[in-house]
Amino acid sequence: MKICIVAHFAYGALSGGETGHIGGVERQTTLLARWLAGRGHDVSMVTWDEGQPDAIILNGVRVYKTCRRNEGIPGIRFLAPRWTSLNAALRRADAQVHYQNCGEYVTGQVAFWSRIHRRGFVYSVASDPDCMPDLPLMKTIRERILYRYGLRNADRVIVQTRNQQRMLRGGFGVVSEVVPMPCPGPEEEDYVPPIPPAEGNGRILWVGRIDRVKRPDRFLDVVEACPDLGFDLVGPAGDDLYACDILERAARYPNLRVHGGVPREDVPGFFRKAACLCSTSDVEGFPNTFLEAWSYGIPVVSTIDPDDLILEKGLGSVARNVPELVDALRGMMTSSERWAGMSGQARAYFLETHHVSKVMPRMERLFLELSSPMPAD
Repeated sequence: MKICIVAHFAYGALSGGETGHIGGVERQTTLLARWLAGRGHDVSMVTWDEGQPDAIILNGVRVYKTCRRNEGIPGIRFLAPRWTSLNAALRRADAQVHYQNCGEYVTGQVAFWSRIHRRGFVYSVASDPDCMPDLPLMKTIRERILYRYGLRNADRVIVQTRNQQRMLRGGFGVVSEVVPMPCPGPEEEDYVPPIPPAEGNGRILWVGRIDRVKRPDRFLDVVEACPDLGFDLVGPAGDDLYACDILERAARYPNLRVHGGVPREDVPGFFRKAACLCSTSDVEGFPNTFLEAWSYGIPVVSTIDPDDLILEKGLGSVARNVPELVDALRGMMTSSERWAGMSGQARAYFLETHHVSKVMPRMERLFLELSSPMPAD
């Protein structure tokens, strides 16, 4: 099977460098590409031009580049060189199936190319706003039109939760399939059960971009309200005013360590030392940080609960505001028995639902169903 994964920002994640935006989407697409290549499939990936040679092979995946992200004249670069270089990269890849994760105008561009050339196209939802009829994160009419076209012309649409599935059907009339996201957590032979926080020096971890939608300001309110607890904030910050204000404020708290953006290989170390993961976002899809935490047996205290899984399966606690976050964290940090139950449930849920061996074969079967040439209309 020949499959091409379109992920403009994923070159850094695939190469192990620091270019691009290495977030949940980039980690998921890179994991998928490597796994499929390891199974013997011909896998390519389309990314921005980050200075790499065209058609370079990394971890068994051939990378075709488009233009540079900021190349071209504003206003017309949407067409040339962005769309034209994407088409050229797809032509060089010559895949039977295309896959794209995350709602954007590129969704429509890949769907259009796939339809014209009778190739399969799989689109994967990355976040709840991509399922909302008003598409609140898409600021231009052009982007919304192309995304809706791509969504409605994909041969398969994958969602992360049942809630996203309901939203797509109700708001767009689109049928989708729920496929849990995979996560490469520690295998059984490498897994070390974490120590309950009441018996050790467990810390409260926050991981993500220093971005308004992630609400790190809410996390700092928790830090301020709990001077007797230890906190770690891990994640890159931009140079916008919001991020600068967050970092300036964070420096005031002696019980908080700010680590910034750290190399990917260092992230597991933070989970191993954590008592729980604290998530303060307003909106999410299914955060990769949840999966990583659960893979290490770390419960989650969160303001969002995808499909009510945290509450239903005992994977942590859910809070609506800062006082509830504080209460949940204190309750978890002082009760070893309660914490141990959540820790065991978290690890078991990860192994049953999100382990690579559970998810990737489903993805492979889906791609294989679309790998034959599509019939003409």
